[in-house]
Amino acid sequence: MKAVVVHGPRDVRVDEVPDPEPGDGEVLLALEWGGICGSDISYWRHGGTGTAVLRHPVVLGHEVAGRVARLGPGVSGVEVGQPVTVHPAELVGEPAHPEGRSNLHPHVRYFGSAAFDPHTDGGFSQYRAVRVDQLRALPDGVSTRQGALAEPLGVALHAVNRAGSLRGRTVLVNGAGPIGALVVAAAKHRGASAVVAADLAPASLRIAKRMGADEVRALSAQPLPGEVDVSFEASGSPAAIGPVLRATARGGTVVQVGNLPGEAVSAALGDLVTREITWCGSYRFVDEITDALDVLRGGLDVSPLITHTYPLAQADRALETAADRSTGSSKVLLRLDD
Repeated sequence: MKAVVVHGPRDVRVDEVPDPEPGDGEVLLALEWGGICGSDISYWRHGGTGTAVLRHPVVLGHEVAGRVARLGPGVSGVEVGQPVTVHPAELVGEPAHPEGRSNLHPHVRYFGSAAFDPHTDGGFSQYRAVRVDQLRALPDGVSTRQGALAEPLGVALHAVNRAGSLRGRTVLVNGAGPIGALVVAAAKHRGASAVVAADLAPASLRIAKRMGADEVRALSAQPLPGEVDVSFEASGSPAAIGPVLRATARGGTVVQVGNLPGEAVSAALGDLVTREITWCGSYRFVDEITDALDVLRGGLDVSPLITHTYPLAQADRALETAADRSTGSSKVLLRLDD
């Protein structure tokens, strides 16, 4: 079968690899769609992401959906042909995380990750053997194309959950890339009275507006709003932290969604104290991918987020497009069965 394999910085290839065989408690998926994430881009650009460093080639991709092609030994309750997406996390070892917060488990094998050696292959391939407990059945009316966005929507829903109730509250989302735009949609879904999205890129702001933002602000010409109840910092830029804290009302909450650098950075933090702001992090999700499918079944339209699609054979071009904001890209999808 064909798979998208990163061999090193700027070296991604569509390789022929052995067809997988489902083992005990596994199914074989015929994959149809995969969404490119920032971590995929980082492996392609730098040969690593965060503390995970590429030691040998690995198949990319953790935002995927497809159909069950074959059942492994001992599998029941799943039908061949059933459309599914995948929870890409597998916890390793005994539970060592706070109850109800499995995303904080210290050792997790994640699709398309070099955190462990051997690495964990992802799902940018024609087929993938998957543990049955990682499957999430797609509801009626939710296509596999939409289902490939359940994972990043789960990230957005987890971030919103970290803020507590948003009903009737004003919200700022700083950074309107794919996750930021999904946070906009999730905040509106959770009852926010008004959502302002801010970004430097006009194309990203147009998408945020279509995803439900009541107002957008171009940071090249407009300041952030003031006195919002809850802010989501989704850009991951240390320089944005100070302005976002200042935009948040006294006693308000800031949720850090965008990944920050692992090394020392400069940031203006005085308002964290003097405005008595609660600043919390948000990391992946627990099982909000299941909630995401319910939200999609309820009619949330994620199509404005999908700006480009490419066949599997053009994975290098897809990564280049996703990495270059001047293309107007947001979520770039690979057609894995093409």
